[in-house]
Amino acid sequence: MAVYFCSEVILKQLIMNKTFLNTIIITLLTYYAVAQNRTETSNTLLESLVTDGYVVGASGSYSVNGEVIWESTVGQSDKSQNKTFNSDTQIRTASIAKSMTAIAVMQLVEQGLIDIEQPIDTYIPEFVQKHKTKITTKHLLSHTSGMDAYKNDREAENKINYVTLADAYDVFKDRKLRFEPGAEFYYTSYGYVVLGMLIENVSGLPYESYMQKYIWDALDMTNTGIEKPETKREKATVLYHRDRKGKIKEAKINNLSNRIPAGGFYSTTNDLMTFGNALMNNTLVSADTFKLMGQHHSLEKVNNGYGFGFYLYGGEGKEDSIIGHNGAQRGTSTQLFVIPSLKTTIVIVSNTSGAIREVTTVAGKLIDISQQKDK
Repeated sequence: MAVYFCSEVILKQLIMNKTFLNTIIITLLTYYAVAQNRTETSNTLLESLVTDGYVVGASGSYSVNGEVIWESTVGQSDKSQNKTFNSDTQIRTASIAKSMTAIAVMQLVEQGLIDIEQPIDTYIPEFVQKHKTKITTKHLLSHTSGMDAYKNDREAENKINYVTLADAYDVFKDRKLRFEPGAEFYYTSYGYVVLGMLIENVSGLPYESYMQKYIWDALDMTNTGIEKPETKREKATVLYHRDRKGKIKEAKINNLSNRIPAGGFYSTTNDLMTFGNALMNNTLVSADTFKLMGQHHSLEKVNNGYGFGFYLYGGEGKEDSIIGHNGAQRGTSTQLFVIPSLKTTIVIVSNTSGAIREVTTVAGKLIDISQQKDK
């Protein structure tokens, strides 16, 4: 307490002033009660994901002004081995990868190496352009390119290992567009595969090398990387899936090499928290660039629109007040919220698919809780 820094005279005056002392005591008790209540409420919300049977294991955290206010874990990373889910447990990030890829693209834009309004084949000569309106980097970032999504379950639950992004691109490069580029919004991971190729061609580095050097190493995200079937990671969770009847069992593992820049990463709550905070601190891109990425570019309805690599959750008139991305993929459900005006980042991750609605709901409730003031 500040008593240690008081002179003897001031200390005696404080002791004599019972009213002042009572005020101090009440303030300290209130501070403790609010902080305890905030923690308990947050813990209860996270625990409900497991106790209500939605996921096997989960982790959550929120920070304000770069300081982690709350973090917790619940459940198991491996039921058969009774291993607890902890803050170092590595999960699939799913589509949160798109946000990181978009940041990488915009880093190259800031360097003058990419013009987002130029046709993508300016940078990727092998990219097929058959329409009168050419697909641009801007179209790809905002899911307005007209490119289709996975053709069928076989592609969504891919079993083939594609060695390069170009190999993955070969699967869909000759397919017809759904609409003229720029005319509509249609969410597709394949567009972000092309953005990965763009990063490679412009930077001169393999996609993984670029991400490692300029995103993950730059932020000391030591538990983030590209998932590779041939690599067994000690900290990796077992993957689970919750079916429509609510039954949870181990998931059939699919190969993510057909979507790496769009959803092929693994990470942890702590690393995703670091990433979210870096966005607001302008560590990776400038404030102007980040603001541009949070603008409405998707042509979709105003509520829950899309910018460049980020959903806009703020609603009409305040689209960029809450931005972020969720991830729904075999063996995982994740949510990242970034609230620039409040300097707040919220992360919830789990090792179970089929629970994205519940995970996002918990993350949404934590927004208000994270803003409770300690008095």
